Amino acid sequence: MSYRIPFELKNPDLLKYDSYVHGEWVKAKSGKTFEVVDPGSDKAWAACPDNGAEDVDNAIQSSYKAFKEFGVMNPRKRAELILAWHNLITENKDDIAKILTYETGKPLAEAAGELTYSLGFTWWFAGEAERIQGAISTPSAPNRRTFIVKQPIGPAVALVPWNFPIAMVMRKAGAAFAAGCTMTVKPSPETPLTCLSLAHLASEAGFPPGVFNVLTTSLENTPSLSEAMILHPLVKKVTFTGSTRIGKLVAGLCARNLKKCTLELGGNCPFIIFDDANLEQALEQFMALKWRHAGQACITANRLYVQAGVYDKFTQMVVERTKKLKMGHGGEEGTTLGPVCTPRGLVKAEAQAEDAVKNGAKMVLGTGKAEKGAKEADGSGKGQGVGGYYMSPTILTDMSPDMLMAREETFAPVCGLFKFDTEQEVVKWANDTSMGLASYAFTKNVDRMWRMLENLEAGMIGLNTGNSSAAETPFGGIKESGYGKESGKDVAVREYLVEKTGTFTIEGQY
Repeated sequence: MSYRIPFELKNPDLLKYDSYVHGEWVKAKSGKTFEVVDPGSDKAWAACPDNGAEDVDNAIQSSYKAFKEFGVMNPRKRAELILAWHNLITENKDDIAKILTYETGKPLAEAAGELTYSLGFTWWFAGEAERIQGAISTPSAPNRRTFIVKQPIGPAVALVPWNFPIAMVMRKAGAAFAAGCTMTVKPSPETPLTCLSLAHLASEAGFPPGVFNVLTTSLENTPSLSEAMILHPLVKKVTFTGSTRIGKLVAGLCARNLKKCTLELGGNCPFIIFDDANLEQALEQFMALKWRHAGQACITANRLYVQAGVYDKFTQMVVERTKKLKMGHGGEEGTTLGPVCTPRGLVKAEAQAEDAVKNGAKMVLGTGKAEKGAKEADGSGKGQGVGGYYMSPTILTDMSPDMLMAREETFAPVCGLFKFDTEQEVVKWANDTSMGLASYAFTKNVDRMWRMLENLEAGMIGLNTGNSSAAETPFGGIKESGYGKESGKDVAVREYLVEKTGTFTIEGQY
């Protein structure tokens, strides 16, 4: 079946439709394919190989073969390769952003923003490649010296999500390549083409065959393919970004053979505004964080807590500013709020909004329902031909801690405002979740600010700051939001290294 590409590229070579293994574009052994659907129109516009477990060994054997050479490559050379990749991605930034928009639905301006954010990782990890250092010391025992050397752990597997597919690949692969590891990526079924474009540019940059492999697959085959990749005996490291439920399954599979894994999982992030906060500052940070990619970010403002003294005023400010968002296809000029990426997201969002209203919340903006046509989506993940997966931004007030939106991650353009009275009360509510990815607090009381930093249970705390994710700072959560860190000085590359301790005994006297 032939497909019509709904956009034009300056560099058409970026669009690759096959999996990438050992420098070659390959089909699935079964010969099967799956469709890539534009969330903004619900129309399929491409197809990729539907790889299964039988396709795994060839890719991992390739990764292992490449690792034998790439793992001992001079760090300067690895840095040069990462920088060459960085430069090629920069040159093709506009084209990749278009592909990203038609895979995820996010507005073109947001897609370009993700590319800018993502390029921070290749730039950063090119430098980190040459900053991997060991240590030497004099122990308590006489005539001895101890030293630590760091070496790449081996072939890695990356399982990446659809909401930020460029950033997640570059953040994981950048750290792996800096350490000297090879990587096989399984992109999300919704977003395989952006990953394949990165593989193409990695090849153009000069990465040896097998260093960066990509296996695409459908939603149906994702569990079996992922399991086969994780359990392959030559894979030494697994990195996963996605839901807590799936993260627990990944951890269990890794535990069978004690494989090292990094898990960046779901968030249920509180956004707290105290009476003394600069409300304009808080609003600007909230708007950029909450409605980005139609609310589909793990670090989005999931629960908006506003102190009683400014609750009504801030509610009005949020409603008035949100009304100015322009909903539409991500490729249309001026769109500031695109569709959700999958029809499954609409089903969950509708259920959360309905639960809130049933339990006493008031809907002050939007309907909490999928737009006409889109609401027919059945949650199967398959295109239904109903014109895209849209929901107008929905705002609810009078929220309470027993509602679904307080207890579950919201991955849609739905916002609930909770009124609180005291600092102790809001800290208790904010921490009353199994997750702990990010938290945000806005106040001009410096003592309270420090208390928020220490008392909020999250791996990342924004203090008068919304989104703070950057290549130079560690990214990761606590509790059921996962473990391990991505990005940051030393820590991200350390996830792909093993440390060896050597002890040397010296004969003779000084």
